[in-house]
Amino acid sequence: MRPHYGVSADEFLAHSDDLVVGRLTSAAATAGFHEQIHSQTAAWRVQLTILRDALSGIAKYFPAQRIGIFLEAPIPRRGKRADAVIVAGDAVVVCEFKIGATSFGISDQRQVHDYALDLQDFHTTSRGKRIVPILVSTDAKQGASEELVDSVDPVAPVHFANASTLQNLLSQIFTSLSGDSSAWPDPDDWCNGEYLPTPTIIEAARHLYANQQVTEITRSHAGVENLTSTTQAVFEAIDETRRRGGKTVCFITGVPGAGKTLAGLNIIHHPKLHDEGIGVFLSGNGPLVKVLREAIAREKVAREGVTRIEARREVETSIQNVHHFLAEYWETSGEPPEIVYVFDEAQRAWDAAQSKRKFSRAISEPELMLRILDRRKGPAVLVALVGGGQEINSGEAGIQEWGKALQSGFEHWHVWVTPQLNVGHHSAGDKPLFSEPPVNIQVNEEDRLHLSVSIRAYRAERLSEYVAALLSGNGNAAREIAQHGLEDYPLVMTRSLDHAKKWLKSRQLGTRRCGLIASSGARRLKASGLDVQKQIEVEHWFLNSPEDVRSSYYLEDVATEFGIQGLELDWTCLCWGADFRHAGSTWTYHAFKGTKWQHVRKEVTQNYILNKYRVLLTRAREGLIVWVPPGSSADPTRVPSMYDGAARYLLHCGFSME
Repeated sequence: MRPHYGVSADEFLAHSDDLVVGRLTSAAATAGFHEQIHSQTAAWRVQLTILRDALSGIAKYFPAQRIGIFLEAPIPRRGKRADAVIVAGDAVVVCEFKIGATSFGISDQRQVHDYALDLQDFHTTSRGKRIVPILVSTDAKQGASEELVDSVDPVAPVHFANASTLQNLLSQIFTSLSGDSSAWPDPDDWCNGEYLPTPTIIEAARHLYANQQVTEITRSHAGVENLTSTTQAVFEAIDETRRRGGKTVCFITGVPGAGKTLAGLNIIHHPKLHDEGIGVFLSGNGPLVKVLREAIAREKVAREGVTRIEARREVETSIQNVHHFLAEYWETSGEPPEIVYVFDEAQRAWDAAQSKRKFSRAISEPELMLRILDRRKGPAVLVALVGGGQEINSGEAGIQEWGKALQSGFEHWHVWVTPQLNVGHHSAGDKPLFSEPPVNIQVNEEDRLHLSVSIRAYRAERLSEYVAALLSGNGNAAREIAQHGLEDYPLVMTRSLDHAKKWLKSRQLGTRRCGLIASSGARRLKASGLDVQKQIEVEHWFLNSPEDVRSSYYLEDVATEFGIQGLELDWTCLCWGADFRHAGSTWTYHAFKGTKWQHVRKEVTQNYILNKYRVLLTRAREGLIVWVPPGSSADPTRVPSMYDGAARYLLHCGFSME
């Protein structure tokens, strides 16, 4: 934690405003915020006057040398800085100042609440402390929240103050602290704590487009080192390919939640490529492409003042739908301009049959991609991101289609693989790249291309392991993991949709995002008002505010595995469907056809259903509630027995009943 200014309260009271503003100005300039300094200086001076008045009164009763004040304290996950953090004893007070404001805006409340929540979740020396967010609207009327509100949660509700009432709130907070104030810890101990956040893929993309390094917002040292070494290995392959002028494909594998998409975005927007404009990110995940494009475009509009049309046009060049990219070059003999191409979820590329159904071309997407890049007279590097257990739709070829394509006329390509992809590993779909040892193909094995550390669910690093046990039918192992590996990650089951919604709403703090998700095969959820066949506008569902009826917060529209794969929410309610039932000791698979359910007997289709629930069960970062419908004996398409088995099994696997 490196605030622009941080001292004890007695030092702060002894410093002149000019000295403090000078330090803030120097630090801001060093950080590259030159354009904001002039407009910020006047606000700092007003803020300093209010803080000085508040702390001078408090210093009469509490040891000022044991109170720390930190101005412009970084909140890396947000890419912002808290105006002031005041630390005393086991309390951390986060203040956000709105100079001249006469009211307490909803977005301002969410902003300071987010800061407090992020400190609790990601700052090592804030964790476990009492954190109080205060919104200071300097010209607001008195009476908003002049009294301290008790809270059983580490992060208190947002409190409100104006220029004259801040001292009263701080005094109440300090008075309520336990222990002898003379024994309060040195405030520098708090400042020396590490900030180890984990970003959503949307937050990471925004950071990259703001020319910030992803490693600044990645939560663990292991995660940072893993991502850094993988990026370094890819750039070694890129540099080697550019020197010799040939063609290379690098396969990146990783455990679930390790950040393969994040690694791909990091590579494309690394200064080495971004400044030259020679990289493009390709994904067959249409919703992911839409959400990332829109999120980054909105960020550019807010940060740079460009029009939405201009922002979208620029973003579209570097993040593209792979199906559209392939269609464009299939119809022409053009040479693609970029040097580096990241193919996200490469194992889901279409086989020849699916490609023919969709675009009337009897060639698999892996082979077509290699053909197109082979047209380049200069070097070309394909970075294929490979996951396991993510195939959720027919026509997804799997990793061995890439091996087959490479052996069908692309022996001149250099191939970089992980050890996991050489032997077949669960992180890559349990199959090796080549079904038989390749002939006349140069294969380099590079273990740095494997991402071995999960960074998605910061409260549940064993979530993927838990879900794997649950889906494999090993309920005892799942229960053990839930009890001894997911203690901080709520796993709740309910038979009431209303209760599930209330549960989500009670946990929706700041801009932490919640939403309803379900399998696309859960057709009879329609009887409860949830239509999985309805197309949601994913950009609005994932990005819009709680006041927007199209947003996930509203808990009206449900996203299926197709809409949420590759993305995540903080809290989810998985609405269980009758397409995936538990009967005694095994799963049964079903599809709703016409007016009734039919058994699914093909193993490949069963695996698609299993993987749908694998995706859905791993989308929540902070906690999950599963709603299993009670069913209706009056409706043969949703009788209780279709759901009761799943409810019993989830309880056996460690879910708690509410």
